[in-house]
Amino acid sequence: MIITSKLLACTLAGLVLSTGLALPAFAQKIGAPAPPAATATTGDVDFGDDSGQWPKDTECDDSRFTGTGMATEMDDSAIRKDATDCSAAFAKGTITLKDTGTAPADIAIATPIDAINFGDDTSEWNKDGECDDPRFQGTGSASELVDADLMKDATDCKAAYEKGTITLKDTGTTTADTPVDINNTDIDFGDDSSEWSKDGECDDSRFDGTGMASEMDDSAIRKDATDCSAAFAKGTITLKDTGTTTPVATTDVDFGDDSSQWSKDGECDDPRFTGTGAASQLLDEDKLHDATDCKAAFTAGTVTLKSDGTAVPVVASGDIVFGDDSGEYNNDQECDDPRFEGTGVASEPVVENRMHDATDCQAAVTAGTATMKAGETNEAAAFDYGTDNSKYANDGECDDKRFVGTGMDKKLLEEDVSNDATDCRTMVESGALSIIPVYDPAYLAGAPYDSKGINFGDNTSEYANDDQCDDPRFQGPGTASTLLDGDLRHDRDDCKKAYEAGTVILID
Repeated sequence: MIITSKLLACTLAGLVLSTGLALPAFAQKIGAPAPPAATATTGDVDFGDDSGQWPKDTECDDSRFTGTGMATEMDDSAIRKDATDCSAAFAKGTITLKDTGTAPADIAIATPIDAINFGDDTSEWNKDGECDDPRFQGTGSASELVDADLMKDATDCKAAYEKGTITLKDTGTTTADTPVDINNTDIDFGDDSSEWSKDGECDDSRFDGTGMASEMDDSAIRKDATDCSAAFAKGTITLKDTGTTTPVATTDVDFGDDSSQWSKDGECDDPRFTGTGAASQLLDEDKLHDATDCKAAFTAGTVTLKSDGTAVPVVASGDIVFGDDSGEYNNDQECDDPRFEGTGVASEPVVENRMHDATDCQAAVTAGTATMKAGETNEAAAFDYGTDNSKYANDGECDDKRFVGTGMDKKLLEEDVSNDATDCRTMVESGALSIIPVYDPAYLAGAPYDSKGINFGDNTSEYANDDQCDDPRFQGPGTASTLLDGDLRHDRDDCKKAYEAGTVILID
C-alpha cells in the first residue's frame, strides 16, 4: 500500500540477511496475509476483522478513516478488513472517521450491519447497483431518493453498506429493533388458536426470519397472531414471497355462494384460486360458487388467489380457451378478441387483444352474441410474414428486422418490416433465421409480463408518454422507429407499459 514502505522494506531486508534481525511487520506485507481476526469494535465503531491484504503492518488501510496513522495509498477493498491496525490508531487518536472529522471519543459509526433491517427488493429500482432507500446517504446512494423506496432496495443498500459507501442518516436509522406499525399493513395475522401460540416464536409458515420457529407446518397459518405480529413489528420476520407483499385478508375476498354442484366437498372448485387445497379440475362455471370450501382453504393457507386473477385459461362450452383479461379493453361488456364475431364483438378488434378479453368474450358466447370464427383456434395467431414490397425483396437476404440469424442483411430499415416475406420465410424454414420472440404472436399471448426486476429509469425524455418506448435498450413493435442514446433510461412509463404488454423486450 505504501510505496516508500515497500522500498524501505527491501533495503532493510538486506540488513536482515547480514545482521540476523527479524522484521515481522514488513514480512507481513511481503508474505501471505495473517488469518482473519475476530471482529473488533471500539465504542460504536465497527472495525471488522484482519482479512485484508495488509493487516497488522501498523498502518490503517481502511479508507473510511483519515489521519497520520493511515497508509498513503488506499482503496475500498480494505474497508472493515484491517481491524488491529485501525483500532490501535483510533485509540491513539492518530486517525478519525472521515465523515464526521470529530475527535475519536465523539465518533460513532453507523449501526452494525446485522442490526439493520434492510427490508426487501420490491423497489422499482432494486438491484441496479445504487442504494435507493432514503434512510441512507453516501456515494453509493442514488442521486434521487423518494420515500416510496424506504426499506425496498435491500440488496443494493446492504452491498453498499458493507463496502462503506453509504451510512444511515442520523434521522433515518431504522434497525431490526425499530418497531414497524403493523396497523399500517394489510397483513391478516389471524388468531392465537395454534398449539404453539404465545411461545415467543412465530410458527406461521408464510413468514421467515430469525424470529421464526425452527420447525413449522401449514397448520399454524394465521394461528399464531401474537408471536408473529410482534416479530414482524421488530423486523425479525418478513413475508416469504417478496418481503412486503402482504397476503389478502379473507375480508377482502368475495367468495360468493355455495351453488356449485361440488360445494362443501372439502376442495376449492373456484378457478380463481390455486394451491394444494384446490380441486384438480377447475371449471369457470364454479367461479364464485364454492364459498365454504374456498374460504376454509384460503384461511388454512392451502389456496391463494391467482397472481393476476385471470391469467390461467378459462374453459367454457365447446372447450374454447378464452385466455385472460390482460387486454386494453377487458371487462367493458364487449368482446375484443379478434377470433370471435357477432353482435357482442367490438367493431374493430385488434390482434393485441387475442386471448386477452376472456370475461367479455365468454359472456358473449354464453349469451349467443359471439361465436368463434371458422378456422380459428385456441392458439396464438400465426406469424404474418407480410409481403414482398421491399425494393430488396427476393435478393437472398432477409431485410426485415423482426428476424435474427446468419441470413440477415447488414443494414435494416423500418420501411422493410413485413415487406420481405419470401426471403425471410425461406431462411426461417432453412434454419438460417428465427423470429425475434417479441414479434411472434405467441409471445404477445403470454402477456402480461413481470417488470419488477427492470430499472426503467425516469420520464425525462422529450418523447415520454407518447405510447412508444424510446429507450434504446428495448426492442419490439412497441418501440419508436428511431431510438437515441440520449433517451436511455428516460422513457419509463412508455417502456414499462410496453414491456408488460409484451410488445418490447429488454436487449441490453
